[in-house]
Amino acid sequence: MSERSAADEARIERLTCVITGAASERGIGRGVALTLARHGRPLALLDLDEDGLVTAAEAARAAGAPHVVTARVDIADEASVDTALTAVEQDEGAPAVGALVSCAGIANPTPFLEMTSAAFERTLRINTLGTFHLARRVLPGMLDQGLGRILAIGSTAAQDGGGNYSTSAYAASKAGVEGLLRGLAKETAGTGVTTAVIAPANIDTDIMGGRLEGER
Repeated sequence: MSERSAADEARIERLTCVITGAASERGIGRGVALTLARHGRPLALLDLDEDGLVTAAEAARAAGAPHVVTARVDIADEASVDTALTAVEQDEGAPAVGALVSCAGIANPTPFLEMTSAAFERTLRINTLGTFHLARRVLPGMLDQGLGRILAIGSTAAQDGGGNYSTSAYAASKAGVEGLLRGLAKETAGTGVTTAVIAPANIDTDIMGGRLEGER
């Protein structure tokens, strides 16, 4: 690692990491939040579930996060995203936003011929457009400070079309996330902002609705 890279990593660890989808007790977002909290990272936890956010914030503080701010957000709504992140930026004591981990999303197990246009569009609006809204909102600040990390949760469904729970709509939405972040990586090359997508297979989270219970 170069001296600049090491300095950037040390600096970014002091900045706020925004995590969406952190309210669910058995979700990826909660796991990410607690892991970063144990490493002493300042956190901003965003979700639709305000009660779940209270619990998540308490757990993050107990795990070691030096500063935690929460905000309710509907990531499919650009105005809601702007309001939530404005609250994060204006929170007293919160460092500037240095990282985004976009975990919020929905599954869609409906077979193609049974799916309505509205259901298909909702999956894309939350999973794909929601990621766009978040990245679009935090990127200007990251570019101004010359440093930022944008990470999104994709899925192996983007490559293999899905499996026993995720079908065509979900696969399409996660393929969109992957393409979005790959394109953004090229546009931000050399700016100090990097992007990445993690594509997990089946994980026994609440979004799976208990379908992996027998494999625990």
